Amino acid sequence: MTVEREQSDLLDLEAPPIEVRGLVSRFGDVVVHDGLDLTIPRGQVVGVVGGSGSGKSVLLNTIIGLRRPDAGSVRIFGQDIQFARRRVWTAIERRWGVLFQQGALWSNLTVKENVSVPMAEHTDLPKAEIDDLADLKIALAGLPAGTGALKPSELSGGMTKRAALARALALDPELLFLDEPTSGLDPISAAGFDSLIEDLSDSLNLTVFMITHDLDSLHKITDQVAVIADKKVVAMAPVAELEHSEHPWIKAYFRGERGRTAASDAPSDDKERSA
Repeated sequence: MTVEREQSDLLDLEAPPIEVRGLVSRFGDVVVHDGLDLTIPRGQVVGVVGGSGSGKSVLLNTIIGLRRPDAGSVRIFGQDIQFARRRVWTAIERRWGVLFQQGALWSNLTVKENVSVPMAEHTDLPKAEIDDLADLKIALAGLPAGTGALKPSELSGGMTKRAALARALALDPELLFLDEPTSGLDPISAAGFDSLIEDLSDSLNLTVFMITHDLDSLHKITDQVAVIADKKVVAMAPVAELEHSEHPWIKAYFRGERGRTAASDAPSDDKERSA
């Protein structure tokens, strides 16, 4: 039995990739989440939105194990991560990729070396094969030839995002986390990144958890959007449905001036991705 098969047997790959139940997150006396529930269906691109201080990043950090919940549970592929042993964690990490908001590339490594790190850590592949796969992931992220030899300080903002995406895809994950992937990008670069994520999610059958404020991204590439307000997920639905919500925050977000502009600019077929 291969290592990959052994790791697969530790997970329930038929379970939803992410299940959060009754999550409570506190910072001292401040309660950020109070009984938050969220299930991310397999194969969907789910946007996560909420006002400043609503705990979007806290939720992401809790799901990927960087923060322990104060109450409640987080299950990844059926495994409660609070009780996961090292072998289970390795199996989980082998199946997800994370693109942090600022890229979080190691500054002392080249792009190619950054992309190679997960493969060197989690596989027994020979270096030559890792090098070839790193080049493939860099190309898959839409970066030009020669980018692999550059250091992060030599990249533009858009190239940094794509290099971080290449690293997130290094292990052929089934689950991809994106934290504000288009923040800081000009409109053309942001639209190009959206198209890349859309193509990758379709071709690789990825499940995508994407925190974003970008209304254009929400309209273009999401199947559903989870809205965090009142310390919970108050709605999870396609954008077209959320536009009719009477919840005060949702109404202001999607039917305000910017929301109406994004809706009018979105092609109608993009709005029906989940149909």
